[in-house]
Amino acid sequence: MGIKSKLKTFFFLDDEFENEEEYIEEQLPAVQKSQAKQNVVSLQSVQKSSKVVLVEPRVYAEAQDIADHLKNRRAVVVNLQRIQHDQAKRIVDFLSGTVYAIGGDIQRIGTNIFLCTPDNVEVSGNISDFVMEDNYEDSRW
Repeated sequence: MGIKSKLKTFFFLDDEFENEEEYIEEQLPAVQKSQAKQNVVSLQSVQKSSKVVLVEPRVYAEAQDIADHLKNRRAVVVNLQRIQHDQAKRIVDFLSGTVYAIGGDIQRIGTNIFLCTPDNVEVSGNISDFVMEDNYEDSRW
C-alpha cells in the first residue's frame, strides 16, 4: 500500500474518492461526445471536386455536350468565336434554356465568350463592356 492509500484509509476518505472517480468517469464520455459533435462536417455539403470545362464548339450539335456538362454540375466557358453567327446564337439560346432548367446562370464574359454555371456555382462580380472600334460588328449580340 502506498502513502496515498494509507492516508485515505486513515481519514476514511476511500468512499468519497471512489465516488468522485465514478462521477468523473461518468461525465467524461458525455463531454467527449459533445466535443465530437461540434467538429463533425457534413460530407453532403462538400463536393468531391469542382471542374470548369472550356469548350469551343464548331457546330450546333456540340451544344448538347455542353448541356451534359451543366447537368453534371460543372461550370462551362463557351468560346463562340470560331462558329458562324447564326449557329452561335442558336447555341446560346439552347444553353440559356438548359441553364434555366437547372436553376443556373449564363453570363457574357467577353466577345462571343459565355460562362454557364449550374446552381452549385456562385459567380460574383461582372465584366464591363468596353467600346469597340466603329468598324466592328457590335450589334452581333
